[in-house]
Parts: sequence; structure tokens; C-alpha cells
Amino acid sequence: MDSRRAWVVYCVAAFAYFASVLQRSSLGVAGIEAQDRFLVSAAVLSTLAVSQVVVYAVLQVPVGILLDRVGPRRMLIFGAVFMAAGQVVLALTSEFPVALCGRILVGIGDAVTFNSALRLVASWFSPRRATPLMQITGTIGQMGQLLSALPFAILLSAVGWTPAFLSAASVSVLAVILLCIAVADVPVGVPKARAARLSLVLRRLRISVARPGTWLAFWVHFITVPGGSVVGLLWGMPLFQVALGYPHSVAATLLMVPICAAIAAGPVLGFLTARVPRARVGIVAAAASAMVLSWLTLAAWPGVPPMWFVIVHVLIIGFGGPVSVIAFDLARSTNPDNSLGVANGVVNVGGFTSSFIMLFLVGLVLDLVHGANVASGGVSELYSFDSFRVAFATMQVVPLCGLGMLWLTYRHTRLRTKSLRMKRNNRLQARV
Repeated sequence: MDSRRAWVVYCVAAFAYFASVLQRSSLGVAGIEAQDRFLVSAAVLSTLAVSQVVVYAVLQVPVGILLDRVGPRRMLIFGAVFMAAGQVVLALTSEFPVALCGRILVGIGDAVTFNSALRLVASWFSPRRATPLMQITGTIGQMGQLLSALPFAILLSAVGWTPAFLSAASVSVLAVILLCIAVADVPVGVPKARAARLSLVLRRLRISVARPGTWLAFWVHFITVPGGSVVGLLWGMPLFQVALGYPHSVAATLLMVPICAAIAAGPVLGFLTARVPRARVGIVAAAASAMVLSWLTLAAWPGVPPMWFVIVHVLIIGFGGPVSVIAFDLARSTNPDNSLGVANGVVNVGGFTSSFIMLFLVGLVLDLVHGANVASGGVSELYSFDSFRVAFATMQVVPLCGLGMLWLTYRHTRLRTKSLRMKRNNRLQARV
């Protein structure tokens, strides 16, 4: 473990995750172009992002089961191939149903990548290095979103839809080549775990789901991921460019702000959670509360909010990405290695379930407000800031419910841990 070869494997796996986040977030800077290309309503357009997120969430547990059976290398290759194919489909079509199929392919490939990269970290590195590397992996993924936020946006504006999305697909093709050449499931000399029987994997899944620590990690992921998804996966450019009236270059730059915040915060959080593991849930609760408060302040701001507040807002939601990685550290510390794949799968469902609910809610509310204004005889723009106000306030019901469940699960986890500790102490005293 911790060898030079381990670092090569890690770099390639991290690049595969970087490519995965690039493909996932590329649509986020193309929301207005997608509206013009496919000529659909806001709610229907939101299904492009929602479908990818739904597929990601639904596949997490099956992916965890497959990961424990076939190994991370094959899963990473499989994921990169599917994402490249999905982006090619999206690049070449002007029909919305076909584009939807392309995003589903991207969702399938994206669903396998992060968990597989984390499994390689656990296999190739000691626990002392694994915890900060999980945060660093998340940070590298944010760099993929950084690439989509400005360079991809510039490319899209300069050369158009098809060349831009084909260029994005080529990054995943490169990831496939590197994975085939440089990655192995385990270090040389370490016996590769035999593929467990399906019945055994399902038993591990049941045991993992029964652990309060798994659900604690689930709710951590549930409340920290969706705010960034709303901005980064679809609604950021319509908000900045249309509702707030910023030029395209300024809007694209604003998409980079939360990514830079995540990149800066990731290593610090990794160091902090490794040194003070008891602070993990408190950090999550504070970050999630700050994000809810920031969204509500944006929605309630009288008139158009000033640029400084918009920057502060996107900085705050940018911290959600690195904070969400704490969920996987909680899962790792409460589950054995042989069921870590299925445990991470359960955890990953959390953030992407809340993301697709909030993404769709925004599109639905935008359409409802627009329709109501038109029906009353008023002049209404679909992406007006007043419509976004209603949408942003409405979607906060999701993280607020998640915060309530986090508190209940944390309380249950502490009570169970205390009970198990008392039983262990009683057994030791009985032996004495």
C-alpha cells in the first residue's frame, strides 16, 4: 500500500472521476442553448438533468452490488464508455427524446464512477491516507465541473453544440484508454477478493442498511449535494444570464465560483475530519443550515440582489460538495470493507434523490408561475427573477426535511453506539 504504483492508479482513477463530473455538468452551462435547440418548456427541459440524476440515484445500490462482485477497474471502464456514448448521442441529435436517451447513458456511466474510484483508494492506500484522499478525489471531480463552467462554455459559444459535446466525449475516451493500461483492482501480491455470491452480497446489503451509521451518511449526502446541483447541472445559466441579466462571460465565471470554493475547502475538510472525526456531523449541519439560509435570503431579497451577494451565495453552496464527501467517510468508518460498495451505494442515493426533486421542482414552479401570469393577462418571462424567487423558496422544503432526519438519525446512532459500548464493558467486567 501507499506505493508509487498506488499513486499512478489513483491519478488515473481520479482522472476518470474528473471526466465523469465534466460529462455530468456540461449541460449546466448549456441550459439556454438546450431550450433553443429542443424548444420545450422549463419543466420538460429539467427532465434532461433530472433523468441523468434519477438514473444515477436508482443505480447506486445495484452498482454497489456489482462493484463488490466484479471489481472497480471494470466498472470504471464501463462507466467511461457509457458516458462517452451518451455525450456523442447528445451532440448529434436535435430531437428531445433522443437527447433524453443520451443523458440516461451519461447517468449510467456516472453512477459507477465515484464509488469505484473510492474502492481503489481503499484497496491501494492505508486508512491514514485514505480519508484525506477521499476529499481530494471529490476536489478533483470539482475541477471537472470547473472545466465545464468556463472552457466548455466558451467552446460552446464559439463552435456550437455538436463540436462542444463531441469534445467533452473525447475526455471520457481518453479515460478508457488510461484505465485499460494503468489500473488494477489490488496491488501486486495482494490476493484479489473472490466475487461474492449474490446471496451473500444481498445479505451484506441488508446488514449495511440496518446500520444507523449508513443512514446517518445517507442524510449527510441528502442535504449537502442538491444546492450545488441546482446551479451546476441546469439552472445556473438561466438564473445568471436571463433572470439577473449578466453577460455570458460573467455568468460562466459565476459558475466557477462554487467550484473554486469546493477545491479550496476540500483538503481543509479532509485534514479536519481525519483529525477530529467527532466534528463531522456538526460541520455538515452548520454547512447545510448556511445553504438553506442563503437560498431563502436570495429568494427574499428586495429587488434584484447585488453582485456581491450573488458571489457570497454561490460561495456558500460551493462548500456543499466537499462537505458531502464526509458521508463516505462516515460510511467507511461504520461498514467493513467487504460491504463498503453497497454501503456507499446507499449513501450516494441520498444526494441525487434530493437533487432530482429540487431540479424538477424549480422547472415545475417556473412553468406554474409563468402560466399563472399569462393567464391573468400579464406579460411574463419564463426565466424572470421573480419566478426564480418562488422556485428557490419552494425547494427549501427538501433540505429542511433532510436536516430533521439527520438530527433524528444522529440521535439514534449515538444511543445505539452508547448501548453497544455498555454491553461490551459489561462483558469485560463479567470476564474479570
